[in-house]
Amino acid sequence: MPDSRLRVRAFVDSTPFQWFIIGVILVNAAILGLETSPRLMAESNGWLTALGWLTVGIFVVELGLRIYAYGRSFFRDGWSLFDLFVVVIALIPTSAGFGILRVLRVLRVLRLLSAVRSMRRVVAALVATIPGMASIGALLVMLVYVSGVMATQVFGTTDPDHFGDLPTSLLSLFQVMTGDDWAAVVRPVTDEHPWAWGFFILYILASTYIVLNLFIAVAVEALERQSDDDTREIVDEIEEGDTEILGALAELKDEVAALRAELANRSA
Repeated sequence: MPDSRLRVRAFVDSTPFQWFIIGVILVNAAILGLETSPRLMAESNGWLTALGWLTVGIFVVELGLRIYAYGRSFFRDGWSLFDLFVVVIALIPTSAGFGILRVLRVLRVLRLLSAVRSMRRVVAALVATIPGMASIGALLVMLVYVSGVMATQVFGTTDPDHFGDLPTSLLSLFQVMTGDDWAAVVRPVTDEHPWAWGFFILYILASTYIVLNLFIAVAVEALERQSDDDTREIVDEIEEGDTEILGALAELKDEVAALRAELANRSA
């Protein structure tokens, strides 16, 4: 790899440059929020728009440096492709049929996910939880469906507004599960069937507390696994660095021994 690429890579990976980019992202996020106010845009006399385009220009320069520094490997990194997509969206004109893409400019705020290592770790952990979350989600769907069928058959004639048919029952049970004014759904039924409290209490415990704790458990396990992977990666980097240092010391020792032998030969 040419020395120029190595220097550019060291520059874009340096901590001060990373903090500078994070600052630019935050400024850009603030500008996107201010642009939602027509009064502020009118009073800014165009400097707010110019500042926004300046931040976009900085993003373009940063991406150009990273593409030059990493070459083809840049396009094999998911976070780099995400950054490229966000910046390209910002450069598409908002006229001539592309006005809807103006809304997508807010995605530039999400560049914080790729710029901050801890955020990348959380996102990677969430992606790793998708298989487990899918299984728990399927379990929740089965629970709500079975409860909906039971509620429709038992409470349909008592409270047709909430349990008259299966779709209505599913919607009502979803409202009960979220806790959004759930008493208004439950009370008309429990007034006619006092034992119905037991059904709804068991449903709330199973759907809200047990399933929710399963989601949390899967997320925590993924975060711990991601943390272990990061720790292992850091340890490997340290060990690799130690090996390089020991190798350099061994070469230096050999060179010193050779110089001593040469000096001994000359003195003899």
